[in-house]
Amino acid sequence: MKATFSNYSLKNITIATLGSHSALDICRGAKDEGLKTLVVSQKGREKVYSEHYKTKGNSGCVDECLVLDKFIDILSSPTQKKLLSKNAIFVPHRSFEVYLKSDYQAIENNFKVPMFGNKYILKTEERGRRPNQYDLLDKANIRYPKHFSDPKNIDRLCLIKVLEKERGHERAFFLTDNYEDYLKQVKQKIKNGLFTEKQLSESVIEEFIIGVQVNFNFFYSPLTNRLELLGTDTRRQTNSEGMTKLLAPYQIEAMKKSVVKYEEAGHIAVTVLESLLEDAYVIGEKFVNACKYLFPPGIIGPFSLQSIITAGPPKKEIIVIDVSPRMPGSPGISYTPYTNYLYGKSISVGRRLAMEVKKAIKLNKLQLLIT
Repeated sequence: MKATFSNYSLKNITIATLGSHSALDICRGAKDEGLKTLVVSQKGREKVYSEHYKTKGNSGCVDECLVLDKFIDILSSPTQKKLLSKNAIFVPHRSFEVYLKSDYQAIENNFKVPMFGNKYILKTEERGRRPNQYDLLDKANIRYPKHFSDPKNIDRLCLIKVLEKERGHERAFFLTDNYEDYLKQVKQKIKNGLFTEKQLSESVIEEFIIGVQVNFNFFYSPLTNRLELLGTDTRRQTNSEGMTKLLAPYQIEAMKKSVVKYEEAGHIAVTVLESLLEDAYVIGEKFVNACKYLFPPGIIGPFSLQSIITAGPPKKEIIVIDVSPRMPGSPGISYTPYTNYLYGKSISVGRRLAMEVKKAIKLNKLQLLIT
């Protein structure tokens, strides 16, 4: 990495990312801070970046769009040389991992472009690997739903998280509260081709937590050793949300004819009670410390603790159901008031990231932010 930076012009840094997920958020934030932007896209999906949000005078935020035959071609030597020639700092997000087929060995060892954040922590999103996000939460002593290693032990309403057969990155969630029902559903879903026996063997069986879903989106700065809550959001999900808008009798009929999916379709900006902020910061700080211990140098920049807020007594509690150890996928974060409390103005995650890069360049500490 030292050799790479010796050839970089720090006055001409380009913020680069893959054309999906939160690319526009990243690019807009970088442009607002006066940095160049580049999006790597796949043929057939490039128009959003090469036309609709292309930089044209004072509009747009994508300076350059590099179009590849397949997203995975970003690992090719010519593509990496192109990015290096642009003095690129690459910002990963979930789609980057997915479209590279979750090949974390390639991400860690073959991708030579300086990456914002700790690329060695990205693999914790894969629950079948160890250590994973649950190991991080255990180390941090952060509560998450009870897990069942054996479906025979199911004694409460549980959510089964199993990868789909057709779309390996999407999960085929289903609910059950006993072993007999579990077997009945599994048999039917395998018969319908929803998932395979192998995928089922790698599934997660976890207690279904009843409460309000809130994602706490943080930013940890290695430059100041400060944790910031940038914003809070919740998810909009496909037919599971549509079904909740039906009257109860129609819900039952709809569920007989359609598999309930918890697929993400979008996000909504939300706020939380101010009395919950102290608890949110506590779990955020504990998570940061756990990351430093298990994956030094730890978390760098943005991360999200996707949570359920439960009712008391004795008081409301934040229970973490999922972890995103990288750029979150909700541009609506900037429409919550938390960055305004910190900076006197609303700041997107993309812009906060760009602010950190600029500060690191000024302090000659850019190596603290990249791997």
